[in-house]
Amino acid sequence: MRRLIRILLIVLLVAFITIQFFQPEKNEGITAENDILTVQKVPAEVAGILKVSCFDCHSNVTRYLWYHRVSPVSWMIDDHIREGKDELNFSDWGKTDLYDKITALEEIGQETRRKTMPLKSYLVMHPKARLSEEQIEVLNKWANDLGEELLRAANN
Repeated sequence: MRRLIRILLIVLLVAFITIQFFQPEKNEGITAENDILTVQKVPAEVAGILKVSCFDCHSNVTRYLWYHRVSPVSWMIDDHIREGKDELNFSDWGKTDLYDKITALEEIGQETRRKTMPLKSYLVMHPKARLSEEQIEVLNKWANDLGEELLRAANN
């Protein structure tokens, strides 16, 4: 029985080591000319909130921590990033359709007010990303104001 357990542990260790060689591509693109911070006038306070609480999953620039390099965690992180960028990619803001921008801004307000963003699973490992009530209010006011500005531009 002990021998079976020892063999099983060795197999698991070899498997764990082997999967480390299968890492997803890192999301470490350079901030492009289409980035929201380049395309829009974003107040410094809002830019700080976006960088800390949103950009890791919703842009082409992710700050990786040590555990992001360990499979299978790296695969889960990669999946979160892909899903986040599919929903909203701040690095592609300049290429985004005007009405999609307005919709995204409305969703930013809804998701932050409901406290469904940032994800709870993200906040466990990134407690600094947790939004205070004041930050939610600042982000919502900015998103609402920018949405109205874009809507006026669309109607002209």
